[in-house]
Amino acid sequence: MEEWAEVKRHVADEITLLCDQHHREKTGGLLPKEKVSEANSNPFNLREGVSKPYNLHFAGKTAEVEIGGNSFTCEDQGYGTVMVPLSVDGTPLIALILADGHFLLNLVIFDECNTPVLHIKNNQLYYSTEPWDVQLVGTKLTVREAHRKILIKIDFQPPNRVVINRGRFLRNGVEVLVRPSNVLVTNNSSLISGCHAHNCYGGLIIGHHEQPIGGFMALGGVPRYFGNRTEALKFERESMAEIEANRVAGGI
Repeated sequence: MEEWAEVKRHVADEITLLCDQHHREKTGGLLPKEKVSEANSNPFNLREGVSKPYNLHFAGKTAEVEIGGNSFTCEDQGYGTVMVPLSVDGTPLIALILADGHFLLNLVIFDECNTPVLHIKNNQLYYSTEPWDVQLVGTKLTVREAHRKILIKIDFQPPNRVVINRGRFLRNGVEVLVRPSNVLVTNNSSLISGCHAHNCYGGLIIGHHEQPIGGFMALGGVPRYFGNRTEALKFERESMAEIEANRVAGGI
């Protein structure tokens, strides 16, 4: 399959007809050219007789998830490689699986009542329609709360990268805020910025886990519901201002 923008011609053998959904995904950058070529050689509808359900298109033997300026990368080491960048009380809020060339993204967003609002399960996207505003424009998914406040903003970068620029992860009274350059646990004012984990099973692990998970940061005994959010946000502003001042002073 050749891109018309590159060859400026219409030849039957070089054209792939896409449904409206996949055409929008291809135009918006969510569907890689390699996936279109692969499907063109073995069309799904001819195999199954039905249209394929909505999927996010990820693949490869390496994967990267960036969360608030912190990056988590892993390589397929065989037998299904799992990485959990964020987990609270035994519930993985962000997880990825690499197996046989497949990159499977898993993510769940809860509201303050522990009700799932958005769920990505093995690259399939599910979400609650009310009272949330869910928008998927190009490669960017934005979920807003009833008052138009952004709950999460994700940039899908197929075939193997996901960037979470903004987010509010809630679970059992724990609040984790994601900013473009840092992550803040408001319950105890823990701030994480500029960290990187590679081939590490766990990332930020909060609360009790019946099966212990190794990670670059484990926070036990985090206060629930009663953390001083105002003080945490003040600490975040001061800390990030100091980090930026040090960066400028060091000429970085």
